[in-house]
Amino acid sequence: MKFNLINQNDWKRKPYFDYYLAQETTFSITSEIDITPLYFHLKSHKYKFYPALLYMLTKVVNNHDEYRTCFNEDGELGYWSSMVASYTIFNEKSKTFASIWTEHSECFRTFHQKVIEDIRAYEGKEELFPKKPIPPNSFPVSMIPWVSFTGFNLNIMNHGNYLLPIFTAGKFIRKESRIFLPVSLQMHHAVCDGYHASQYISELQKLADEYVKWI
Repeated sequence: MKFNLINQNDWKRKPYFDYYLAQETTFSITSEIDITPLYFHLKSHKYKFYPALLYMLTKVVNNHDEYRTCFNEDGELGYWSSMVASYTIFNEKSKTFASIWTEHSECFRTFHQKVIEDIRAYEGKEELFPKKPIPPNSFPVSMIPWVSFTGFNLNIMNHGNYLLPIFTAGKFIRKESRIFLPVSLQMHHAVCDGYHASQYISELQKLADEYVKWI
């Protein structure tokens, strides 16, 4: 894990960064990812879908510097060499949730097992962040499995300095013989544009389509 500082003096994005950071401009986009073959393959091999989603989200985040650009604890701008997902798990008893994280692995089977172990270890904990310490190179993922949606956005009042992408997934949408997953992606315009959001959705769909290459 390394935080790479950005030299803003020769950074091509600096005009966009300065403008949209001052404007505190964020945006969100929601897309339906076709998970039909992936879903049935996971089910037939007794894999859980949530770890697969976390694997894919992390994989795409780690493919591009833009999705890993943020301020560090010293207020310096840069990007992490790699990131891990900080994801929510639901507490059935209290109807609240906890946010935990799992170290990423390029091997899906290894990652799947680690996620299952972490969920078993922390489910039922009535604490927002039960797994500590929280790594600074983490990005947030939430799951709302009770409802499907065509749009979703968060309102974060932190002076517009949170630059990392935020992901929210919803209940499966079934259309005839296909299964779709609504995924909302929220980004800060200072570091990402519509192109980067479209690129992310496209690569996420490609991973879902090419599941045989990583499962």
